[in-house]
Amino acid sequence: MKRILIFLSFVTITAAVILSCERDDICAETTQTTARLVIEFYDASDIDELKNVPRLTAYGEGLFTDEDGVTTEPLEASDTIVAADDDTYIFNVNTNSISLPLKVNDTLGNEFVTTRFVLEKDTNLRLDTDDPETSNKDIIEITYNSEFIYVSRACGYKSLFTNLNLTSEIDSDLWIANIEVVETTIENEYTTHVHIFH
Repeated sequence: MKRILIFLSFVTITAAVILSCERDDICAETTQTTARLVIEFYDASDIDELKNVPRLTAYGEGLFTDEDGVTTEPLEASDTIVAADDDTYIFNVNTNSISLPLKVNDTLGNEFVTTRFVLEKDTNLRLDTDDPETSNKDIIEITYNSEFIYVSRACGYKSLFTNLNLTSEIDSDLWIANIEVVETTIENEYTTHVHIFH
């Protein structure tokens, strides 16, 4: 009889533990996390036609500035997408679409954020000559609200970006003709958020 009571106690405790457990603490690869801003480039003279930007380099403003305030230009040996200090930049590629990481708040809650990116067209001309003026750089400024949203215990939080606005800084030689924000909320990377015409 004593063995039966011990066995029933063991079964009861085991069942209680199993029923109170959740899924493993592993975030599935298919779980949506913080999305990047997706930009597609279109022909300014035929606004329905995608158009490659020749030899595009894109990086966050200040990414290549050292502790002394000296800014250098990215130099790589080949066409590539490079990871640098957890920031990704795009280097010297022919493309009609890019995904850019946006800054995330350090605290929970809504907060207005501004991020600036350098978009350099014809990077190969700068690399092939000593004259940095041979390529054409435009700076885009992205403003948005950033909000943390709880995903799960395994995945933690992700950021949701809302009230998206994008403008280009005016200079004497803009290659960007127009910008159209098509989605003001960035929830996933399966949607194009901005069209840039050139």
